[in-house]
Amino acid sequence: MNYGVGSAPAIRAAGLTVVRGGRTVLHGLDLDVPRGSVTGLLGPSGCGKTTLLRSIVGVQRVAGGRVEVLGSPAGSAALRDRVGYVTQAPSVYGDLSVTENLRYFAAVLGAPPSDPGRVIAQVGLTAHAHALVARLSGGQRARVSLAAALLGTPELLVLDEPTVGLDPVLRQDLWQLFRQLADGGAALLVSSHVMDEATRCDRLLLMRDGRLLAAGTPAELLRRTGASDIDSAFLALVAQDPDATAALPTGDPS
Repeated sequence: MNYGVGSAPAIRAAGLTVVRGGRTVLHGLDLDVPRGSVTGLLGPSGCGKTTLLRSIVGVQRVAGGRVEVLGSPAGSAALRDRVGYVTQAPSVYGDLSVTENLRYFAAVLGAPPSDPGRVIAQVGLTAHAHALVARLSGGQRARVSLAAALLGTPELLVLDEPTVGLDPVLRQDLWQLFRQLADGGAALLVSSHVMDEATRCDRLLLMRDGRLLAAGTPAELLRRTGASDIDSAFLALVAQDPDATAALPTGDPS
């Protein structure tokens, strides 16, 4: 399915500012996330990644600026079945089985009856389809949440630390799935504090202290800083100017 690759970005934020408890958490962020791509949102824990993701899906009160998602204001009712969101904490029912959870969410979304089986297979939980979620490991519960977000084939997936606690083989499988979804035209925004996941992304947004430190492809970041890896590039950008927004060229993902 094609969602308009090359058209208007899936996400566009302008001047996005969030204040909580009298403290500014996001400082006037400007960013775009293109369709048909995997965009990585990277930065240390506590830098504002989750707050940004919450703003994009419309569950965070913002103090200023705007966020447009798939052509509509973030949180619009029209986006309900077009955006999939996976939080850090599993958001499924422990007293239901994997299949029962997904049948319930499929009914809420109006997804096809065959969708639960499809997404269970996509996240590698076929052997646990009838197990109670409460009896699954933390990583397995996280995969149930991801499966729920995949119901109905959303145009945008917003994933908050989706690979935390997963073994290397499963992480690789999920990143292959993310790539397949992007190749099909969906937009993915994937947050992580693990810099080595940056190489799996088409574009990167690097955050620090509630500010956008840099935006661009992995190759652009490395070329700009002369670093050999993204971790070193991040440190180099911080050393150059820890408070500045450094915008890199924003050509089509390669």
